Amino acid sequence: MLGRERALLVLEDGTVYRGYAFGHRGETVGEVVFNTSMTGYQEIMTDPSYYGQIVCMTYPHIGNYGVAIYDMESNRPYVQGMIAREFSEHYSNQRAQQSIEELMRDHGIVGISGIDTRALVRRLRSGGVLKGVILHRSVIHPDDPLGDFDPEEEQACVLAALRHPDIDGRDLTPEVTSPLPHAFPTLHRGKRVVLIDFGIKHTIIERLAEVGIEPIVVPAQTSPSQIMALQPHGLFLSNGPGDPAVPRYAHETAWKLLGLLPTFGICLGHQILGLAVGGRTFKMKFGHRGANQPVKNLLTGRIEITAQNHGYAVDLESIPGQQFRATHLNLNDGTLEGMVHARYPVFSVQYHPEASPGPHDSRYLFDRFVEEIDAFDGATGLPVARAKSLI
Repeated sequence: MLGRERALLVLEDGTVYRGYAFGHRGETVGEVVFNTSMTGYQEIMTDPSYYGQIVCMTYPHIGNYGVAIYDMESNRPYVQGMIAREFSEHYSNQRAQQSIEELMRDHGIVGISGIDTRALVRRLRSGGVLKGVILHRSVIHPDDPLGDFDPEEEQACVLAALRHPDIDGRDLTPEVTSPLPHAFPTLHRGKRVVLIDFGIKHTIIERLAEVGIEPIVVPAQTSPSQIMALQPHGLFLSNGPGDPAVPRYAHETAWKLLGLLPTFGICLGHQILGLAVGGRTFKMKFGHRGANQPVKNLLTGRIEITAQNHGYAVDLESIPGQQFRATHLNLNDGTLEGMVHARYPVFSVQYHPEASPGPHDSRYLFDRFVEEIDAFDGATGLPVARAKSLI
């Protein structure tokens, strides 16, 4: 490690981790979380759901297979920073076009390596997620990059973390949503589905297209009347970052369209459905982030290993009138992982069935969505009358 620039990770509680600079040379602040995936660091970095967060990878060796353009989940990385025990400066992969450090430098992502990530994860698990600052030594003293930080610099980092706004109570959706509606190009005509983009991943759109759906992606604040004017066969509520209780426009849209279209929600979309019908969400101590989360399917009794990324959960008991019933539960802590509406063809899951990265145990949910659309297609009566009233 001799000759490498020094870096600090300072948490808002005053805990300091000393390591080495990686990626873009600079400073960053955000909510520090951890992900337990062994692979998929590129997909994690480019997942808009991580906007506002510094991600610690628990797997110790990150970057050895480089970065491939076809594995991007969005057009750029959205993480605030990256933490790893060891970043690989060299990669070996015939699909890769560049190293992880080159990607981070191209997009201004600050990283730190060489710290005890096990100790950091234990602190986050015991005390909950914390805000933190990554600071590279050259930012303070560019002429002495290998020198030690002094206590005043460390205290300044603590104050920066404390002043940084919490993710709680913030609507981050406008920062990640599509600016304009757009259709995903497919080689076949299928059932048209409107995807409300709260920070959607590319792989989700691709999975929907693979099962015969024509995806049309619209911005997060698209009105119900604008959605129905597209004459869709179904509605999809995407993943995304931030506190699900804040974007009330999304709750209103989901409520007004409830029952008009077969609806599938993932992650933030799942939480928005719960809030739309009068339920509550709560922030978890350290969330679920990784590709090895065990979930029980209550409808089949099967256990599914799932990919997850969320820090909030739906309180099923808070939903009035038993409008939704549980379909999936997390086997680690018992939190709600999936639900279905008691009356309408509306269902959702808290995890990521597209599994990029991760296991493919839950990809059947995309086929189930198509089945719901086919069964609903051509329905008449009250839903259609309600739909016309929105246009």
